[in-house]
Amino acid sequence: MNSREPTDAQKQRRGLSRMWHAFGYSLAGLRAGWRETAFRQEALAAMVMVPLAFWVGRSWTEVSVLCGTVLIVMIVELLNTGVESAIDRIGPEWHELSKRAKDMGSAAVLLSLLLCAGTWLAAMASRWL
Repeated sequence: MNSREPTDAQKQRRGLSRMWHAFGYSLAGLRAGWRETAFRQEALAAMVMVPLAFWVGRSWTEVSVLCGTVLIVMIVELLNTGVESAIDRIGPEWHELSKRAKDMGSAAVLLSLLLCAGTWLAAMASRWL
């Protein structure tokens, strides 16, 4: 590495080059997420639920909300995994703040799952009851 090269070259990029590299980093993040069991399960569920949303939803608004709640679960799972990875990077020893950070990430995933389930149950009840 050239001693004049910045530590994070992405900070120096501009325009399309920055966007192209950012897209590559995002794909790498999705690949890393795929190696996590919880994210993989949620992604597989999304592959069923997103097309199903077009049948359950009665309008584009309902379809958007149903798809959105599924994507929110996946987004929160990726963020939770990022928090857990950062905490694990610091060290393996137990610490109250590390536990709190991991617990709060887990709680965020739980809340997103409850939001998704509640939205889907309400949409199905509205359609068939």
